[in-house]
Amino acid sequence: MWNKNAYMQRTESMENGKNSIINTDVLIIGAGLLGCFTARNLKRYDIDVIVLEKEDDVCRGISKANTGIIYAGYDNKPGTEKQKLCVQANEDFDRLCSELNVPFSRPGSLMVGYGPRADEVIRRKYSDGIKGGVRGLRLLSGAEAEELEPSLAKGISSALLSLSTATVDPWELGIAAYENAKDNGARFVFGDAVTGMRREEGSFTVETDNGIYSAKAVVNAAGLSSDSVREMTEEPLIRLYPAAADYIVLDRATGAFANHIIFHEGEDGKGLTIVPTVDGNLLIGPTRRDASAEETETKDMRTSGSGLSQLEELCRMVAPGIDLTQQIRTFGSLRPDPYYVSVESGGIIKKDDSIKELKILEEDGLFSLIGIKTPGLTFSNELGSLVAGKAAAYAGKTGQNPDFDPRRKGIIRARDLNEEERAALIDKDRNYGEVICACMDVTKAEVLEAIERGAYDFESVKRRTGAGFGRCQGSRCRRRITDKLEKRD
Repeated sequence: MWNKNAYMQRTESMENGKNSIINTDVLIIGAGLLGCFTARNLKRYDIDVIVLEKEDDVCRGISKANTGIIYAGYDNKPGTEKQKLCVQANEDFDRLCSELNVPFSRPGSLMVGYGPRADEVIRRKYSDGIKGGVRGLRLLSGAEAEELEPSLAKGISSALLSLSTATVDPWELGIAAYENAKDNGARFVFGDAVTGMRREEGSFTVETDNGIYSAKAVVNAAGLSSDSVREMTEEPLIRLYPAAADYIVLDRATGAFANHIIFHEGEDGKGLTIVPTVDGNLLIGPTRRDASAEETETKDMRTSGSGLSQLEELCRMVAPGIDLTQQIRTFGSLRPDPYYVSVESGGIIKKDDSIKELKILEEDGLFSLIGIKTPGLTFSNELGSLVAGKAAAYAGKTGQNPDFDPRRKGIIRARDLNEEERAALIDKDRNYGEVICACMDVTKAEVLEAIERGAYDFESVKRRTGAGFGRCQGSRCRRRITDKLEKRD
């Protein structure tokens, strides 16, 4: 029978003891995209790094629920740090995904408008993009846009074509960054929530459910809990008031509907996003709605009936040719929305406007990434590199690591091979000849390797192989995968 506790000890580094203190140079709190990429970039230095994650796997929070879009940068204000990082990251994404062996697609995007207000927004975004050095932008007439995307509703008044917009699988990217960081010596501890943090002379002491850590510097990448983690040592300054979102995923049979990533700019401000994913599905969403008090408190990423109805109505209006009967799943997310706050008369007062620009709070060795909104996925590596440099400098460990290897070998995906390549692979390992997930064409060999790399339940196998993401959503392969997990020593 699969023993999860034994697995955690075997794969994730260390024994924790309440009576001993584990020392490190930099402690990272949170193993989402930003935490994993910060760890990866810190290991470019000759430095000791530990990552604490309260969940039992990487990217189980806000990193797992987004559109997976790699933005071009025209949505951001020219000259800002956010736009500079976004443009740089977009241009470098092919190399990054090549290093990490992650599937990546650059279909470009088309933002379409249906009226004067939308046309004004599109012209402004084009101007902002040109000022910010975004490449491959073109303003199109409605007729030109309809020729590129004939399945959209007629009557497009103007459009913005961006050739550099791309898409990636967000959790596969995060898993790749985690594996590369770990291969280069970063230590990860899962299932260990931070319960307290205090400043000592020249260091931080961090208490968790299972142990005590001492670090010269701390990187707070705790996602929706990052404001709470910061306030363990600092006065309130920024707090998160999450917004909820809903998404619809359509079967791969609908994947040819759009040739580009589609952004719809509505006259009332409500727009539709359609993403042809790297796996061939269509992803529709997100909506934006206020999260309930319960959702915010429990970090519950549930869907809303009204939100899903809104997406379906937008589809009927903008993309009437989409077959919504091909829905295979829906999912929700909570998206960080940061606001400045002040402490007045013992209470917290929220300022009027949310923070639009990138904020890295640097406070004597504590580096807090609070409310990193879109396009955080796009520049997760660049932001991780920036914060890693600051943390390494504070810890006094800026010497380069001569053994750092940026390359990671992913799990071979049999479905991406031609017949000859697949036959040769089966000759080497017959497990590639046994299909476990027929919907996504995932083989037994891929499932076994995912388990070997640290997958401990169906969900973690799913995110490493794609098994269970198809039309039947795991109803036919779940039991077989669970059997493989239970037969592990």
